[in-house]
This record gives sequence, structure tokens and C-alpha cells, in this order.
Amino acid sequence: MADPAILVVNAGSSSIKYAAFRHDDSPDPVILGKGQIEGLGTRPRFVGKNEHGEVLGQNEWPAEGFGHAEAMAFLIDWLEHNEADIHVVAAGHRVVHGGLLYSRPVQLTDAVMAELRQFEPLAPLHQPHNLAAIRALAEQFPDLPQVGCFDTAFHRTMPEVAQLFAIPYAMTGQGIRRYGFHGLSYEYIARRLPEFAPDASRVVVAHLGNGVSMCAIHDGHSVESSMGFTAVDGLPMGTRTGALDPGLLLYLIQSQGWDAGRVEKLLYKDSGLLGVSQVSNDMRVLLASREEGARRAVELFCYAIARHLGALAAVLGGIDALVFTAGIGENAAPIREDVLRRAAWLGIRLDAAANRAGGPRLTTADSPVSAWVIPTNEEKMIAIHTRDLLAAA
Repeated sequence: MADPAILVVNAGSSSIKYAAFRHDDSPDPVILGKGQIEGLGTRPRFVGKNEHGEVLGQNEWPAEGFGHAEAMAFLIDWLEHNEADIHVVAAGHRVVHGGLLYSRPVQLTDAVMAELRQFEPLAPLHQPHNLAAIRALAEQFPDLPQVGCFDTAFHRTMPEVAQLFAIPYAMTGQGIRRYGFHGLSYEYIARRLPEFAPDASRVVVAHLGNGVSMCAIHDGHSVESSMGFTAVDGLPMGTRTGALDPGLLLYLIQSQGWDAGRVEKLLYKDSGLLGVSQVSNDMRVLLASREEGARRAVELFCYAIARHLGALAAVLGGIDALVFTAGIGENAAPIREDVLRRAAWLGIRLDAAANRAGGPRLTTADSPVSAWVIPTNEEKMIAIHTRDLLAAA
């Protein structure tokens, strides 16, 4: 008999990542398979793997006539005919922006989708493509329940003062405020943290990947985020600037004749590690490089993390634990070491050997503040939310 499964979807502009989890009442959903279709719009190609990471299938298509709709139809068909006895009974989606309307997961209806479209200008690199995959599934499988899980939702617990900009207060009623992102990752870490540091109530989590942010968590709830109105704020990222003096943008527009398109490209695609290094946006390449630009980009990255750590520690009134997660956070020991040495003033005592070994604990037994590597799993968090919402419904 086929295993009922929840299909978790993370759709981008040119790729769709998926994971399938067994749909049952176990507290920790079991993964059945995962993979991705990438190259949408150019050279679409698919790789599907089982729960052990072994490749079960690969495929390629011509670029024309194969977009999000065709990709979603293929995934459902492939899972049910090539994976081991899987029957997709629901889909859970990562949706970057839920605005002020959604502070928890929600079943996706036409009315909800209409509301989510208004947030596309706030997350132009993500939101339109998240919604495209949802629409594609709804058209082809109208009876399939779909659930939206929002990267902004976890941060709705931030106090009002943390959500404000120093602009006319009436503009907050128009949705112009600090939202925070990577919430599904932070929620998963908050869920798992008691396994590692059960007494830690004031925690800073550093989500360091191609997208980068940090979050202050108090007793499991977000109280501050390095990201703001959009996912371009805060720390320098793979190709995004992070925080930038808004006066610089006025200068580029008014004195240098830049238009909105050129400014957007600077903010999202030409900056960050790539822009500073002029080598790569991949931290692995930068750490292996002898180029001066690569060294400069790595130093700026670590400096920015340490600076934001100080600010988040101030919000919390001190910290009990620091957590590294996501691609760079989980795998780049030199980055962790640099940050932890800069953070010695907080009471962090680095265990260099443990850090080189990947943790999970990175600090000595007598360190007043502990530091950890905890792998994130946004897909599993979405599966949990989808299962729980459907059970409640």
C-alpha cells in the first residue's frame, strides 16, 4: 500500500527544490525522498534521490515549453511512479512573505493567493515564483490541499519597537515596517535547541548561507532580526548588499543617473561577497582563494556578523548561546572561528579542535556562553506545519 506523503516545495525563479515526507502522526516526520529541477527557462534538468541520498532518477528537457507548471506536474507523477510507493496527499510551500496578515501557516485558497500577490514587490526574487508553483498545482490537482508556510511569520512576535522605522508612523499602517526573514529556519532551530542547550533562554542564531541573516530569540520567540522590510537588509550575502546607507542610493539616482532597474541589480545581484571579492559568491571558493578581493570579502563578512551579534546581544541583555546554521554556518569552520574569536568579550571560549571537527558544541565546557552548530531543516518544518494544519482542519 502506498505511503501517504506530504510534498514540500521551495520554488525559485529557475529552480524547484522538493522533499517528500511520510504523512503520519509521528512527532518527527520521516523523509522519503528529495531532489530538484533546476535550469527552468534555460536548460531544465531533474535529479531525484531517495531518503539515503541515492540518485533514483534524472531527466532533461528543452527550455521552451517547460516552466513551473510542467515541473510540478512532472514531480507529482515521478514521485508516485518512481519513488517507493508514495501517494502525495498534500503540498506544503515555502512562501517568503506573509506580511502582517499571516503569522502562522494557512491553507491556500484563491482568496489567500490574492492577498499574497500584494507582497510580490516586497520580495521580488522569491514571492512571484513561490506563488507560481502553488497556482500550477492548483490548476492540475484542484483537490490537493496546499499549505503556505511563511518566512516572515516567526518574526511576528517581535515587539512593535523592533518593527518600526523612523518614518511617519502612519506609514506603518501601509505595511512599511521591519518584517524579518528566514523564519522557518529559525523556528526549526528554536524547536531543536533544547536538545543541545536546554537552559539557554537568550539565543542568537546566525543563518549563514547564500542568503544571510541573524535573529535574537528569547524563550523560543523572535525578538529581533537583522533583516527588515525586504530580504536585502542586514548582513552582506552572496550577491546582496545587506544594509546600505539610503543616501547612497539617492546619490546614484540623482547624481549618477541610475534608474530603478540598475539600482535593483546592484542591491540583489552584483554586490555582497561577489561584489566585494570580484571572485565568487561561494564562500568555499573565497576561503580557498589567494586573491586580495577574496580575503577582503571574508573579513567584511565576519566583521559584519560580529557587529550584528553585539547589537542582538544588547537587545537580549546578554546571551546564553550562539548557534550557527545553513550552508556556511554548518560547514565553514574558519568563518565560525573568526566570529567566535571576535565574540570573546561576550564570554565565549572557543574550542578550536571541536570547531574544526564541526561541533556540535564549539566552546569549552567551562565557557559562560555556549556556541553550537545545529543543521537547519526548513523542509521538515514545513512538513510539520502542513501535517498539523491538515490534522486541525
